[in-house]
Order: sequence, then C-alpha cells, then structure tokens
Amino acid sequence: MRIRWMEERDVELVSALCMRSFARSVASTVSEEGLSSFSRVADGAAFLGRMKADTLMLVAEDDEAIRGVIELKEGRHLAMLFVAPDHQRKGVGRRLLSAALGHARVDTVTVRASLSSVPAYEKYGFECTGEVGASAGLTYQPMALQRDRWMLSAASAD
Repeated sequence: MRIRWMEERDVELVSALCMRSFARSVASTVSEEGLSSFSRVADGAAFLGRMKADTLMLVAEDDEAIRGVIELKEGRHLAMLFVAPDHQRKGVGRRLLSAALGHARVDTVTVRASLSSVPAYEKYGFECTGEVGASAGLTYQPMALQRDRWMLSAASAD
C-alpha cells in the first residue's frame, strides 16, 4: 500500500469511497439535513474546491485502487478520514494519519469526530476535548491529538 497526494483524477473515486463509508457507519445516526450536508462536503466538486485551498489531501492506494483518504486543513484540523469498508481495521487509517501528521504545522491536531468513529480516534491517541456538538445536522465529538503522543503510540505499535 502506498500513500500519495490526491490528484484531480481521484476526486470522483474518493467521493464515492467517502459516501460508501459514511453510509455504512454514520448515515443511520443522522437526520436528512445531516445526510444532505455530508453529501455536499463529500461531493467531487467540493473536494476540487478544497484542493485549491490550504488543505492536504492524501490517498491510500493498492492494486491501483484507492482504499482511503485523509484531509488535513491548514496543517492543523483533520477534516476527513475515510477508509473503504472492506479495508477497515487493516492499518489503512493509521498509515494515512501518520502521513498527514508529518505535514502538520501545529503540536495539537484537532478533529470533529462522528460519534461512531470516536473509538477509532481514541485508538489513534485522540482525546475528547469538549462536549458533543452539532452542525448542519451532523453530530460530532471534538477531539485532539498531541503529535508527540502519536509518535509514542506509533512506535509502540511497531
């Protein structure tokens, strides 16, 4: 598996991957407004727009197929981390996160985690930093990761 920069040609495949993963693990827990909001954020055109901003987007690829994506805004906030449903729990997310953290420009990286993804983020070393919130029909748990803590957990996983 290799981690590489996301390219414009990847946008539709990444959008479809995000929608499949969201449908499998999050969609049943959100309102129609939340479904609509996520669809707009995961749309190919939205990805293209964010690619032109201060946003790092990486994909995990094997056998010339995209297996996961990560998006780091402004070097400080994790906006997307999705792994294809049939490749979850195989280290894809950890590899994507490790690669993205190498580009972080702050010591503490934040994420607004969907409630169903909180246990996965906790395994990566993220900690809850506030009360559960909601925006545009999506419920989230604010979390943060100290990069030095990640380095320790990554070293112990090897």
